[in-house]
Amino acid sequence: MKLIPTAAWIRTAAIAALLLACGLPTAQAQLTIKITSGVNHPVPIAIVPFAEAPSDSVDVAGVIQHDLVGSGRFSALARTQMPATPTHAAQVAFPDWKSTGVDYMVVGRVVPLGGGQLAVDFNLLNVLTGQSVVRKRFTGTEAALRNAAHRVSDAVYQAITGIRGAFDTHIAYIADVGAGAAQRFQLVVADADGYNQHLILESRFPIMSPVWSPDGKWLAYVSFEDHLSAVYLQRVRTGQRYRVSARAGENGAPSFSPNGQELALTLSGVSGYPQIYVLDLHTRQLTRVTNTPAINTGAVWAPDGRSLYFTSDRAGSPQIYRKSLTPGSFPRRITFTDSYNASPRISPHGTRLAMVTQVDGRYCIAVQNLKSGAFRVLTQGPLDSTPSFAPNGATIIYAKRSDPNGGAILATVSVDGMTGMTLKPTHGAVQDPTWGPFPQH
Repeated sequence: MKLIPTAAWIRTAAIAALLLACGLPTAQAQLTIKITSGVNHPVPIAIVPFAEAPSDSVDVAGVIQHDLVGSGRFSALARTQMPATPTHAAQVAFPDWKSTGVDYMVVGRVVPLGGGQLAVDFNLLNVLTGQSVVRKRFTGTEAALRNAAHRVSDAVYQAITGIRGAFDTHIAYIADVGAGAAQRFQLVVADADGYNQHLILESRFPIMSPVWSPDGKWLAYVSFEDHLSAVYLQRVRTGQRYRVSARAGENGAPSFSPNGQELALTLSGVSGYPQIYVLDLHTRQLTRVTNTPAINTGAVWAPDGRSLYFTSDRAGSPQIYRKSLTPGSFPRRITFTDSYNASPRISPHGTRLAMVTQVDGRYCIAVQNLKSGAFRVLTQGPLDSTPSFAPNGATIIYAKRSDPNGGAILATVSVDGMTGMTLKPTHGAVQDPTWGPFPQH
């Protein structure tokens, strides 16, 4: 819901104008994390400081603790309350640790391997039974030490919760720098916890709607270079970039197909009414999906690649529809709650639909179970937008604003609404977050 052709639609879909008006941080500005909610009974755990190699620049145990506590599902024992600092299981006196009240503990060390390589060894221990739950080694360069710590967090999270962790993943978002003639828009990629920002693109023209390819190697986005909207693809690692759509009218809302070979696009042409199309990235063949005198926008693919979910006002207010790509099929309305449901995003397994919904004049993030139809509002608003699922489907990242004139921050919420945190820049604001896929190790 970002390409708005008429004033009437802006009044109906005010969230779109709010997205365009957001101020945005520099790629160097740190995102400060604040936990906003958590489960009532988080798992008590101790992350013991790791034995570190002499040149270590990263507190591995500190990163792991930051990840786990930030998820809202764990509470960590303070280092000052630890009875000892063992680095492997044989050194652990379990009776002493039981008295601290923790259920689990993580011990480990960073070992130099030579040739600039390091190994991170860790062991997750059940304090109540004295047994090892998970024991692994991750290797890499010193520059990748923080990444290795996230992989430890993923392993611990999965072992205890049964859900694959998503700490070793990336997010992308839009930021801006400066004001007036000095204003610059940035496309930034960072670790899922907001660290290690990398500037992918900087422009004096607006950038919006970034989305990851399924393999995590490319980003598609909309750029307003030359004051016209166009869709670009850019390789994250090398910066290789090319334009794939710059047709008459609006070009927006790209979404990769599950196989990465096609893009769903919103194009308005000369009619001024946005419609959904599918672009084959190899042949450049364009296939029209919707054809109605209504606004159809923001399509995303079902995980099986056989249908698209999109927003349309064909029934008088913005609602979400599903359209099979089988020739001759008709759209089916999916949402019926409230007068505004837009910006659909599908969970990785296709079981949940995230969206922006309107509740008492507030724009909030909600999820709908696609099998049962159960609908849950996850956030309080008042101006929440652009939800994006983590690759494990357990968490949603979105842009959050407290008032129309204020800057946006990033926030997360679990799909059950029980845990959440904010990622606030040290200055400026951020918007349009998108969560990348699991890395291919």
